[in-house]
Amino acid sequence: MNGLRDRSGPPRAVVLDADGVLLDSAVVHAAAWKTAFDACLAGPASDGPGAAWTPFDADAEYRRFVDGRSRYDGAEAFLVSRDIHLPPGHPDDPPGCDTVWAVAARKEAEFRNALADGAVVAFPDAEEALAALRTRGVPCVAVSASRHARTLLAYTGLDQFLAAVVDGEDAARLALPGKPHPALFLHAADHLGTLPGDTAVVEDALAGVRAAHRGGFGCVTAVDRSPDGNGSQALRQEGADLVVPDLMAMVRHIWGEAR
Repeated sequence: MNGLRDRSGPPRAVVLDADGVLLDSAVVHAAAWKTAFDACLAGPASDGPGAAWTPFDADAEYRRFVDGRSRYDGAEAFLVSRDIHLPPGHPDDPPGCDTVWAVAARKEAEFRNALADGAVVAFPDAEEALAALRTRGVPCVAVSASRHARTLLAYTGLDQFLAAVVDGEDAARLALPGKPHPALFLHAADHLGTLPGDTAVVEDALAGVRAAHRGGFGCVTAVDRSPDGNGSQALRQEGADLVVPDLMAMVRHIWGEAR
């Protein structure tokens, strides 16, 4: 498999996930989720005060249940996996453990605190890869389930290389279902004016790879930034055509060296 699904040429456009692909933010999201989840796991929502409980795994459980999903979907998926069934609540619920929205609100508060401390930066290869794609005449759109993506991409200067950004604000406004549904990616392809088969998607999350595969995109590329590449097999099982350690490896593999 060369990553092109037997196409006669490389994809005409690229849709890139922001968190974990362009922005080094996944670890910050995971830490915020851990604070939110552990507070609930240790409280009455679990087996009761003093009962033995297992903390949220900010690596394995984050990737399996939360990464790439909307805040609500991620919170619900993890809580259900621990047999904790909370009422949905309301998006305006204050941070807490009484509803799914309250847990999501606690995570949001923790993440905002991290942003205020300047915890999120762009990956070193992100600007180089986006600039290389622009040189090759390949337009790019960034997508994210996060409502912070547009602000962070502007803060890091990556927005100058993008034709558009589709983030959690857009998903909420348009009532787009979250990953692993491909709606977010399909909406981004519409921005680019390309069909899914003519478009590459670049993801790092299992749910995102699954969504891109379901959407019929011409090349589903997964970025596995783990030091030992231990996530590559799972990414391929979800439908990745190509797994690379960084974005420039993808650019060189699909579009070749710059002329």
